[in-house]
Amino acid sequence: MLGKVCVITGGAGVICSSMAMFLASKGVKTVIADLNLDAAQNVAHQISEKTGTASLGVQINVLDKSSLEKALQIIRETFGKIDFLINGAGGNSPKATSQDEQINENTQSGVTDFFGLEIEGFQKVFDLNFIGTVLPTMVFAKDMVESKSGAILNISSMNSFRPLTKIPAYSAAKAAINNLTQWLAVHFAKTGVRVNAIAPGFFITNQNRFLLIDEKTGNLTPRGQKVITHTPVGKFGEPEDLNSAVYFLLSEESHFINGIVIPVDGGFSAFSGV
Repeated sequence: MLGKVCVITGGAGVICSSMAMFLASKGVKTVIADLNLDAAQNVAHQISEKTGTASLGVQINVLDKSSLEKALQIIRETFGKIDFLINGAGGNSPKATSQDEQINENTQSGVTDFFGLEIEGFQKVFDLNFIGTVLPTMVFAKDMVESKSGAILNISSMNSFRPLTKIPAYSAAKAAINNLTQWLAVHFAKTGVRVNAIAPGFFITNQNRFLLIDEKTGNLTPRGQKVITHTPVGKFGEPEDLNSAVYFLLSEESHFINGIVIPVDGGFSAFSGV
């Protein structure tokens, strides 16, 4: 892994910046690719300062191919060819989140249920998570195919296995990521490029905080408490909890692992609730 180059989309976020820091500590040159250039450059500077490994911050829009191609040129001029890609950009939207978990006698039809959701919210969530994985792979994976080596890591979710209530768009988009991961793994298999994914359990992020933490009291919402109750280890994950799985799936230690989705969820997927 020493000296390899890894592009991380959404790299300035809490979880992806932790991945980048960990990879840099192992000697991987990281590219923090994010819509927010200042945040990307700040994270890259922190990584370089703390690890002594070069890191580059670049601006990208994962839904704009020309933006990605411009970033590719900068990356090649700075680091050379790309060896790894982590498709970390993603998230949910309140506009695609229902207030009610199920329709009941208190449901306000067209307001708190499925019928009150905005199709624009669905489109935004699907584009960001799915198309925002497809386009970066189209642009950044070419170097790997030409080099006949490399690894791509997609970020799935627990929602992809069992859709959670309230967030139909996010669940469907992440299920699509699992399918895409398998398709790409087969498509690239003979080129020497592997494609896998991790499915994080529950981690507090800017996208889901409003669902899990009461912003007025700072306490768990009823939904947040349900998550903890159904997570056998009894806590939310920390960003660092993902790093070993990320490193393993990118490294040659997993050279015969291709097309899988690994849960990193504190046992959530194994628990029946009883």
